[in-house]
Amino acid sequence: MDMVKDVLLGLWEGSGFALVTYKEIIMLVVSFALLYLAIVKKFEPLLLVPIAFGMLLANLPGAGLMDDPSGIMDKTHLIEGAHWYDSGVLRLIYAGVKSSIFPCLIFLGIGAMTDFGPLLANPVSLLLGAAAQVGVYVAFLLAILLGFSPEEAASIGIIGGADGPTAIFLTGKLAPHLLAPIAVAAYSYMALIPLIQPPIMKLLTTEKERKVEMKQLRQVSKTEKIIFPVVVAVICAFIIPSCASLIGFLMLGNLFKECGVTERLSDTAQNALTNIVTIMLGVTVGATANGEAFLNKSTLLIIALGLTAFACSTAGGVLLGKVLYLVTGGKVNPLIGAAGVSAVPMAARVAQTEGRKYNPTNFLLMHAMGPNVAGVIGSAVAAGFLLMMFRGA
Repeated sequence: MDMVKDVLLGLWEGSGFALVTYKEIIMLVVSFALLYLAIVKKFEPLLLVPIAFGMLLANLPGAGLMDDPSGIMDKTHLIEGAHWYDSGVLRLIYAGVKSSIFPCLIFLGIGAMTDFGPLLANPVSLLLGAAAQVGVYVAFLLAILLGFSPEEAASIGIIGGADGPTAIFLTGKLAPHLLAPIAVAAYSYMALIPLIQPPIMKLLTTEKERKVEMKQLRQVSKTEKIIFPVVVAVICAFIIPSCASLIGFLMLGNLFKECGVTERLSDTAQNALTNIVTIMLGVTVGATANGEAFLNKSTLLIIALGLTAFACSTAGGVLLGKVLYLVTGGKVNPLIGAAGVSAVPMAARVAQTEGRKYNPTNFLLMHAMGPNVAGVIGSAVAAGFLLMMFRGA
């Protein structure tokens, strides 16, 4: 009888019911809420579902899926004699985030999906993409004023670039302890673009400006599209070497798409590879959101600063669009400036939708795609600049 009691007692003490803490319960509830938003409300489901489920897995008491007893990535909970293969399965996969392999492979897929034709047809789009990075630096300065370190502030600021892989890349290098809240904030705000951007666009433009029709873009030659990724990769890497990994993989993927002799590689990068990496990236990023790291004052500040960064980036693009409207004598619709944030193609679609509200015959999508893809380059360059400034600071 005593043996049975000992077995039952041991079973209870080793169960999750006995080990669970209030922080883990809260994080499980948060993961359920994110799953609801992703599945029912369809907010960025391809990434929010794996992120939310990774959060769920990491907060299962006693499961140890993110344990690192050998200290291969975290030296704070070492166990003498432990080997790398004693680590939790999610901790091992997380090496792809820590080493920047996953963000770079995601950029390879993005490049293979991206048409830089609208940017080449209207090079002024580069200016709009650059202006839409202003939120990165506004949030960086605010984070410094709020007491964050330069590395943490840079990681928070990059949320304004509206590019999840870039945010993960930079945070993994500069402030990995903030990876979970920054990733959740970045992807949540990307999903909420149709709600966040329109009020800002309406506030900063007049009805006359929103009605502007833009002429059809010129046809871009195949040669231009092939040369572009090679030239951009070289120039960006020479100016800011620390952005070479992101820009390099982005442009390699685009070269696969445009060169005409690597269809199989382009198809793999766009589909199979991107889908596989998205699963592993999302699950392991979500798995970093344990109660100790997530439930604190810093998380609330990061969420607030991320929204500020996003709003300022949208405003920066629209305001430069207004300048171009004046300079060109009313030939540029300022709404396309909001698409300068990096969320492709959602931000461009928002510009198209808002433009048609005021002029049903307007077709801004292709014009907005120029700043939109420029924003992808701009956010990667901004991340490279911040990494160069503060790595090892």
